[in-house]
Amino acid sequence: MDDEGLVDGAILLLTLGEEAAAEVFKHLTPKEVHRLGEAMSRLKSTTRDQVEGVLERFRMAAEQRSPLVSDTDGYVRNALTRALGEDKAGLLIDRIMHGDDISGIESMKWMDASSIAELVRNEHPQIIATILVHLERDQASGVLMHLAERLRNDVVLRIATIDSIQPSALKELNEVLSAVLSGNDRVKKTRLGGAKAAAEMLNFMGGGQDQVVIEAIRETEPDLAQVIVDQMFTFDDLIKVDDKGVQALLREIQTDQLVVALKGADPELREKVFRNMSQRAAETLREDLESRGPVRISEVEEQQKEILKVARRLVDEGQLMIGGSGGEDAYV
Repeated sequence: MDDEGLVDGAILLLTLGEEAAAEVFKHLTPKEVHRLGEAMSRLKSTTRDQVEGVLERFRMAAEQRSPLVSDTDGYVRNALTRALGEDKAGLLIDRIMHGDDISGIESMKWMDASSIAELVRNEHPQIIATILVHLERDQASGVLMHLAERLRNDVVLRIATIDSIQPSALKELNEVLSAVLSGNDRVKKTRLGGAKAAAEMLNFMGGGQDQVVIEAIRETEPDLAQVIVDQMFTFDDLIKVDDKGVQALLREIQTDQLVVALKGADPELREKVFRNMSQRAAETLREDLESRGPVRISEVEEQQKEILKVARRLVDEGQLMIGGSGGEDAYV
């Protein structure tokens, strides 16, 4: 959801009233609730024209949607059971529907990183790794930052070497987190960890902590460390994005955010950004960068992280490729 869509959503929920807004929130993820809640709290007033515009866009969008069946979950469950039989279908349905076996971990997604770290810091590193691969990457990274360095390094190593979660491991997790999982014997192994998951978590770390973890892993598993590094996606990697992808990214980030992020960027990346803006916008951005005083490294890293979150979403949506073959500017 881009910034414009976020504001529209906030206006719509404020217009609907508390009861209707509460029903909408029930169907959102923790991250979506957090973003919308913040947007609503910042929205102190708006114009009648803006409200009417939001309601009209919502009406048009609603008219274009038509449910295929009244109960899609029930339809899928019944169809798979008829096709595969109850036992085989049960395995697949649990995977598709995200059943009770991960309900406890789903509830952890509402907790802040420091609280989760406090909850798990005395558990076995393998248990912590199993928990973190179920969380959003930025949330998991936050938990890692609250762990002691030695424990953090051990956990990331285990995350990078997780291939799948065995039913026995899920049952152990159930005991540690007080009914996180159902303990059902039909739990199916799911690919959750691996080098890519570890790399994505390390991407969210600042202050050089990602390199500390990498070097610790390199001491015992040099090949694995290199695999993780190869899959890490940093702000400077945006230079590998094709022009179309850069333009898509620029449409979704604010100018102030971009100014701070570019303060610590490679000159080549700055020029790539300028090339993908209108001449007037590029000139304004150059002036803003020159006139902006010194910025704390922590602020630069924070804004770069926020832009990377948008970039990763666009990658998932197929609107942006890192180092892909999207044209002659895919590699610069």
